[in-house]
Amino acid sequence: MKTLHMELGRDSYDILMEHGLLGSAAKYLNLDRKVLIVTDDGVPEQYAKLLSAQCKTPFVMRVMQGEGAKSFAVFQQLLAEMLHQNFGRKDCVVALGGGVMGDLAGFVAASYMRGVDFYNIPTTTLSQVDSSIGGKVAINFEDVKNSIGAFYQPKRVLIDPETLKTQNRRQLVNGLAEAIKTGLIHDAGLFEMFEQEDALAKLDEVIWRSLLVKQYVVENDEKEADLRKTLNFGHTLGHGIESAVGLGTLLHGECVGLGMLAITEEPLRSRIANVLQKYGLPTAVEYDKEHAYAAVCHDKKGNGETTTIVKVTQPGSCTLEVVPTASLKALLV
Repeated sequence: MKTLHMELGRDSYDILMEHGLLGSAAKYLNLDRKVLIVTDDGVPEQYAKLLSAQCKTPFVMRVMQGEGAKSFAVFQQLLAEMLHQNFGRKDCVVALGGGVMGDLAGFVAASYMRGVDFYNIPTTTLSQVDSSIGGKVAINFEDVKNSIGAFYQPKRVLIDPETLKTQNRRQLVNGLAEAIKTGLIHDAGLFEMFEQEDALAKLDEVIWRSLLVKQYVVENDEKEADLRKTLNFGHTLGHGIESAVGLGTLLHGECVGLGMLAITEEPLRSRIANVLQKYGLPTAVEYDKEHAYAAVCHDKKGNGETTTIVKVTQPGSCTLEVVPTASLKALLV
């Protein structure tokens, strides 16, 4: 088993990675209490059954798949279930699924009775390489992605690469976009692996190297004062595109890839495009530019008339630049 320790003072926790780990979750999580398991209808039912069988008092809540689940209506539904089942402050919430489930379940855990224990068990490529660690939890509001949320760290993260075998091809490569981003901003060797080798054949290494980068970044900047902003490479414009095409139409990683292309200049832009095409990720899409720009203006990296963007000119390093928000409109092509 591989283990990473996220050192965040009182909010420190471990990230465990091993094939078959889901089947022994009770060895590493305190499930001897009421457990709300939040999953979606795209996650194989056997995963929830396997996990709930290890819990003393499990309550499985299966919600819709996709960004539509990150709504006030679903958020309220989950809180109501906890209240009706008399969950106390010593009970817990477990996210079982992709990044959407982690965001949603984490925000529920952060909000119920001012915070209960939260565990994350990511089952998609995207959530295993990126979103399952770091403590960002949120729901969407008014078509703006992650506009309502908090920083709330999990008590432990369990990563079982076996769960990736039930993903379809689109979901599998969708998560690779975040790993490609990670290589571009902080690990040139990882990006070169995507360029020169078959990264899907080395998925365990891709996951682990991505986790090492995010561990370093989050430990040094938990609340996104500076360094953690580098993880947003491709996200500002990507979120705008995602909003413009309709949340749930394109997958998150697909939009991040498009956002990276939009913000990057040649010659690196062509290298990124080649990598995205190699793994079946889109490099162009039709969308309403005005709608996308309106969403960019609501981006959390913005501050009135300016926005902090992440620029990469060569793999493995990046810079933060504060630019006029209006200048980003020309990049949405």
